[in-house]
Amino acid sequence: MIRQRLALGLGLGTLLAIGAASAALDVKSRHDAAWVTSSLNILQKTSELRLLLSEVEASSRGFALTGAAPFRAEFEDVSAKIPPAVADLQRAVADSPAPTQLLGETAALIVHRIDISAELIRLRAASDTAGLQALGSRGEGPATMSTITANLDRFVADQRGLLAQRSVTSMTTGSLLLTIDLCGLALLLLIAGYLIRHAYLEDRALRSSLLRSEAEAISLAERAEKQHLDLVEAHEKLRHSAEILQNTFNSMAEGVLVIDAADTVVFSNPAVERLLGYRPGRNLPEVRSRLRVYESDGMTPVPAHDLPTPRALRGESFDRRELIIHQPDRDETLRLMISGRPLRDGAGRITGAAMVYHDITVAHETERLLQQAQKLDAIGKLTGGVAHDFNNMLTIITGTIETLADEVRDRPAAAATAALIGQAANRCTELIRHLLAFARKQPLHPRDSDVNSTILDIAKLLRPTLGEQIEINSILEEETLIAHIDSAQLANSLVNMAINARDAMPNGGKLLLESRRVELDDAYAVANAGVTPGSYVMVAVSDTGTGMSPEVRDRAFEPFFTTKEAGKGSGLGLSMVYGFVKQSGGHIKIYSEEGRGTTIRLYIPAPKDQAALQALPEPPPPRGEETIFIVEDDLLVQDFVVAQLQSLGYKTITASTGVEALAKIESGQSFDLLFTDVIMPGGINGKELAEETLRQRPGTKVLYTSGYTDNAMIEHGRIDQAALLLTKPYRKSELAQMVRLALHNPGVSREMSPPGRVLAN
Repeated sequence: MIRQRLALGLGLGTLLAIGAASAALDVKSRHDAAWVTSSLNILQKTSELRLLLSEVEASSRGFALTGAAPFRAEFEDVSAKIPPAVADLQRAVADSPAPTQLLGETAALIVHRIDISAELIRLRAASDTAGLQALGSRGEGPATMSTITANLDRFVADQRGLLAQRSVTSMTTGSLLLTIDLCGLALLLLIAGYLIRHAYLEDRALRSSLLRSEAEAISLAERAEKQHLDLVEAHEKLRHSAEILQNTFNSMAEGVLVIDAADTVVFSNPAVERLLGYRPGRNLPEVRSRLRVYESDGMTPVPAHDLPTPRALRGESFDRRELIIHQPDRDETLRLMISGRPLRDGAGRITGAAMVYHDITVAHETERLLQQAQKLDAIGKLTGGVAHDFNNMLTIITGTIETLADEVRDRPAAAATAALIGQAANRCTELIRHLLAFARKQPLHPRDSDVNSTILDIAKLLRPTLGEQIEINSILEEETLIAHIDSAQLANSLVNMAINARDAMPNGGKLLLESRRVELDDAYAVANAGVTPGSYVMVAVSDTGTGMSPEVRDRAFEPFFTTKEAGKGSGLGLSMVYGFVKQSGGHIKIYSEEGRGTTIRLYIPAPKDQAALQALPEPPPPRGEETIFIVEDDLLVQDFVVAQLQSLGYKTITASTGVEALAKIESGQSFDLLFTDVIMPGGINGKELAEETLRQRPGTKVLYTSGYTDNAMIEHGRIDQAALLLTKPYRKSELAQMVRLALHNPGVSREMSPPGRVLAN
């Protein structure tokens, strides 16, 4: 019994011991399982935090590249979830000092990274390019994100190690419990079986959780790759759009200028650099200090506060404001039509201004020439009407004077008075004849006339008339030039022009008479109102006299306009020539420079049968790819030459004065041919420019052009005998041939006109 009791007691003790051990082991197993579950939850929350950080970074970069509002909304939504996620993870490891400290450091870095992304979005929304570049140059975002990733990797590695340790401990406890149950009681085996089964379920849950984490990681990688591809595509579209916009602005004839609120240039196209003299690197105040700006009248200076850019920065909008801009550096004056708008941000604050400059210099000059032609036409109609009626009255007066003179022949005093009245009437008749000539109402007797013969006859008569101090030369077309005109009126016109030339050379000089067959094309007709393209006989009279100012040249054909002293000229000589040429269906052109002389050209239509003989089909003009440096002060001519040369395949650079051309040459500008006008303002003429260019760049090829005839330029010593000269006006084919001749044979004959000439001295 005692043994039984002992056995029972031992059994009970053993049972109690087994029960106690089983209970203790069961408690420990549950505790280990709870730690395993806690570790899995921590890993799950860490994975979710990583996903949120990736989404924040992707949305901020997407908004920085595209400016799309959905990216900004996504950033704000996701960034709001991160602080709770970080706090939840910190609570989960609150009882572990090392992970708690690591998460505390990482949380501060996460807040800093979100602030950097928020700053990136704010700068992109404000279009603050400088701020974006500064933020990118610091590289804080990638560095901070790299530190966060490293901390989270270390944190996950620690948690995975702890999870593995707790799993091993849990399995060891289960095995010990099973051993005790097998050695002891079936109850303990049941308890051990329960514990083993419970451990198996926990392990399966752990494996399932790990599989879910791996799937989420793969999904996150796929989403990140898709976002990367979307960002690359958006960046390429943005780059392509920017390239199209840049090329569009650069090819515009209108100048485009964008400035910020600090008056700093944000964008400018090449047209602005040409119109305002602006170059990248120069600030606007420096550019303004070099310009002289006037109202459209050309006389009233524009105050600094009323200039276009300050007005736009004050919030004013304006369209088509006409101003005149003078650039002293280039001795060039342009007439510009300017429009401006202020630029504002989302809050309505002015952040800059956009300006558009349209060059209307050529259009204004064309309009001026048209108005001048219309004015002369109107004066002619008025003059013709008055002269016609006055002529009728003079007919009665002159007829009556003859009768009166016969009746008072025996009364000397009355006869002298009648003779005086007759002389006055004759002078009035001559005056009316000139007025009718200007009004194109004089009676003409046109016939087929030899122009060269008329010029030679007049040259012989002019020598005793002009005096020995005037040297007279004639350079005529070798072939017979026939024109259907009134040869007497042509001779009278030549005499009038020769007398004007003599008066312009009080100390003597040279007078040159020329003839040539020419073709006036459509381009010349567009630039000269009233001209019909076709074949003409050109007659030119050139002198080395005092020349005309632009103001005098514009009024030279007006009746009674004269610069001579009272009693030395009626002001009807050139008016009569103008009317005769216009009445004959022709065209007249004056080229003159003060202190350098004058050339007046008469263009008389060639007979249709001769024009038809001359109108042989021309071969296509030669083309090229070289760079031509065009130096021309007349903007109309400059634009014409640029358009024609570019249509022939050439590249062009331009300058309006010799000073500007030299500046470009000294800066190293490369070109293959210097094509320069001979007579230019600004202190450096074409010959001086060519000489200085050859000094700096020996072997440079030069082609001259001038409104004066080539013979006049040689006779007056303005270019050398061997120089190449293309005289204005010229056709596209003539320009193309002379450019090729200058590029390939710089030492050949100077002129492009037909080789045969007659020189009469």
